Amino acid sequence: MSDTAVVEIEGLSSVFRTDGHEAVVHRNLDLRIETGELMSIVGGSGSGKTVLLRQMLGLERPARGRVQVLGRPASELGAPGAASRVGMLFQHGALFSAFSVLENIAFPLRELRTLPADLVRDAALVKLRMVGLDPVHAHKMPADLSGGMVKRVALARALAMDPPLLLLDEPTAGLDPDSADDFCELLRSLHQELGLTVVMVTHDLDTIFELSTRVAVLAEQRVIVCGTPREVMAFSHPFIHEFFQGERGQRAQTLLQDLPQGG
Repeated sequence: MSDTAVVEIEGLSSVFRTDGHEAVVHRNLDLRIETGELMSIVGGSGSGKTVLLRQMLGLERPARGRVQVLGRPASELGAPGAASRVGMLFQHGALFSAFSVLENIAFPLRELRTLPADLVRDAALVKLRMVGLDPVHAHKMPADLSGGMVKRVALARALAMDPPLLLLDEPTAGLDPDSADDFCELLRSLHQELGLTVVMVTHDLDTIFELSTRVAVLAEQRVIVCGTPREVMAFSHPFIHEFFQGERGQRAQTLLQDLPQGG
């Protein structure tokens, strides 16, 4: 694996078998994500975006091909200590409903069973502040939180182990425009301050253009193009035209005109 690649996928094929039928999701898919990138993955329904995230996490094994994450096969991320190298923010937060905010954030640290309780608590409070929440929220329950706060708590939990790689599944889904903008600004700040490599599955054009260093487009069971937002929009393909040229796409293009030429 290259010294600069955090994720390297080669010749990936994903096949699901149900009731004697085969469904091919990916075929000979290649993707390379460099250190420090904020990569967005987009594609139509059924294109295998979330499947690809799960394979990066080592939760699913491809039928064929190679998935390397942080210098080792993704299948080894379940080994002791390896999982701490990748943080995951699920689409709806996936907070434990019976745990308080602080207990949710502290959960990955407590699972280590090697740290004193007071150190775990202090570390969780640091992450709480890192995502812009005041300690007064530490003992609230998930049911008492707004959608934006749920996302922030889930992000704090994903960062609890200081992972160099962060995976996000639809990070702004379900948020109102103002909350989505605030969350994007938080992600941008953490990406820069912590030196994170971020891989994000999203269909939200505003999020894509505000955050992405590159965009990978899934179609025809593979990555048909991977480049800056400007490069992707210039690529001729029916899905790209439909995805980027609608009403929201036109608004995103206005934002794109304000970006530097490399963006």
